[in-house]
Amino acid sequence: MIISTERLTLRGWRDEDRAPFAAMSADPAVMQFLRALPTRQDSDRWIDFQIAHQAAHGFGFWVVEDRATGTFLGATGLFRVTFDAPFTPAVEIGWRLARAAWGQGIATEAARASLAFGFDELGLDEIIAYAAPANYASQNVMRKLGMIRDEASDFDHPRVEADSPLRRQVMYRLPREMWAKSEMR
Repeated sequence: MIISTERLTLRGWRDEDRAPFAAMSADPAVMQFLRALPTRQDSDRWIDFQIAHQAAHGFGFWVVEDRATGTFLGATGLFRVTFDAPFTPAVEIGWRLARAAWGQGIATEAARASLAFGFDELGLDEIIAYAAPANYASQNVMRKLGMIRDEASDFDHPRVEADSPLRRQVMYRLPREMWAKSEMR
């Protein structure tokens, strides 16, 4: 499956995506607010998880590439939250972009296409997003997408160490009816 936007192509993973994804995941600035993927093997396992999720559910994180050049820019997409929490079951939207792609609206453009797929193609009732409280850039993208902050649903991520600054996560939500009324569709 391929999703195209004005500037981007969102597509499935290929073997040639493994090296640029690993390089991006080795960048401390990219990974500042994400769980670490310290080795190439860890990076490859993350991609393998996305491929398996796509096969099982019909969606996952897709490669984001520049439509004109084919340059790897990162990954974005939807996936089922795989841990127990008061808000699960849920489908989350997320993104991870190479530093060269920052500040150009690429995360918002790719995420908007992912939301459209989730609501219009999959018929989801709600899509959530969460981030570390200090991850202002991702929270800004969430707001640009029309997502609403839900402080009552903030949580401690069960897969993050108790003493990590990434353990606490702030929650954003976008119900289907808000998406349907949104000018950002």
